[in-house]
Amino acid sequence: MTSHEVGHTTKEGRHPARWRILGFLGVAQLMLILDVTVVAIALPHIGADLGLGRAALTWTVSAYTLTFGGLMLLGGRIADLIGPKRVVLAGLLVFTAASLATGLAESGGTLVGGRIAQGVGAAMLSPAALSLVVTLFEGEERNKALGIWSALGGGGAALGVLLGGLLTAGPGWPWVFYVNVPIGLVIVAVLAVLLPSRPAPAERPRVDLLGAALVTASTATLIYGLIDAGERGWLTARTAGLVLLAAVGYLLFTVWQRRARSPLMDVRLLARRPVATGAFLILMATALMVAVFFLGTFYYQHARGYGALRTGLLFLPVAFAAMLGADLTGRLIGRTGARVPAIAALTASAAGLAVPALSMRPVTVAIGVTVAALGTGAMFVVASATALGRVEPHEAGIASGIVSTFHEFGASLGAAVVSSVAAASLVGSTLEGFTEAFTVAAVAAAVSAAIAGALTPGRTAPAAAESAA
Repeated sequence: MTSHEVGHTTKEGRHPARWRILGFLGVAQLMLILDVTVVAIALPHIGADLGLGRAALTWTVSAYTLTFGGLMLLGGRIADLIGPKRVVLAGLLVFTAASLATGLAESGGTLVGGRIAQGVGAAMLSPAALSLVVTLFEGEERNKALGIWSALGGGGAALGVLLGGLLTAGPGWPWVFYVNVPIGLVIVAVLAVLLPSRPAPAERPRVDLLGAALVTASTATLIYGLIDAGERGWLTARTAGLVLLAAVGYLLFTVWQRRARSPLMDVRLLARRPVATGAFLILMATALMVAVFFLGTFYYQHARGYGALRTGLLFLPVAFAAMLGADLTGRLIGRTGARVPAIAALTASAAGLAVPALSMRPVTVAIGVTVAALGTGAMFVVASATALGRVEPHEAGIASGIVSTFHEFGASLGAAVVSSVAAASLVGSTLEGFTEAFTVAAVAAAVSAAIAGALTPGRTAPAAAESAA
């Protein structure tokens, strides 16, 4: 997308309302992020009211993030084909209507169905919005804009827990969904006027529905296998078979993308070092973030008997830490490059997660998750800047879709893994499951720090290295 395709521009080719557009798109994106963690604190209450077990509660998180992530590439592709404005507005309307339906749910099936519909709307909105951000800003402004966008991912997730506590303790858990309705309608009305339009292309290639089905089904199979492992065991033929089936699905998706006339994504983008590294970092950042919130909310409410409001307030420092990490990294990454912040962020996350793994007292858990949030907040900025900082305008939609896809897959994987590892503590009175889950998360962060050190491009990575696998 070129500058003349995004509405009126200044003499410098920049849209004069770009910062206002970023503000409203940021609020819309914040709703999508909040709906991952705002629900986490309400899960014990939802389970009690609707009679849901551990697996159903885990799917309340994973159904949203799975649909969100599984259809993200399709959303990004559609945004490239028909223009991001239409996709943003349509996605907002679907998400808003689905939020109302989810709040009205009176059974587990209706609840999960509403969450799936929310995920469909989010998958349309998020990549199209991020595509606009990447296109409207250039150079150092783009880094600042991506820093703001990433801060919404880290800090917004933590604020979701606080908001969830306030709403659950006040009017009740349905309001964690109802609150999206008036906000969504206002944003639709404003963005319909403010967003720049882009003429539809003369020829519209086919939309790759088969590719979307393959990647979504493969991820659903993997997530189901991980959740099921908490009940049946990790080293079982059933778990291994589901993981293998998911791997075959991903292989078929890759082969199909190389053969399709209008592929969902150019798989060669993932062979570029910055994009591949950014995708890995965003997946780990989101997985660790969800692990913190999922484990923390159940630990405080189930193991310690704290109320939803008290639990939400305990996550207020976590929100500030995540936003601080994102803000500092956004300011520094232009001078330091991505490698040092990536290693530092993952190391901080590993250290923070190790604290509750060693001591499960409320004060140590609070300190540990706050330190971990500082690292995950920084990782969101590093991941976005690494993957999107140098893409061409015509690749903005699909590259944004890739990053957003791995963001939601990370959330699904994080919820599934920690739910399975901590299963004994989520349904019983022991703390052993929480300890094991925090240990797994800390080890994953430490290993990822080493991987990031090897993969993340330096400040002046040569062109050849950037295109290498």
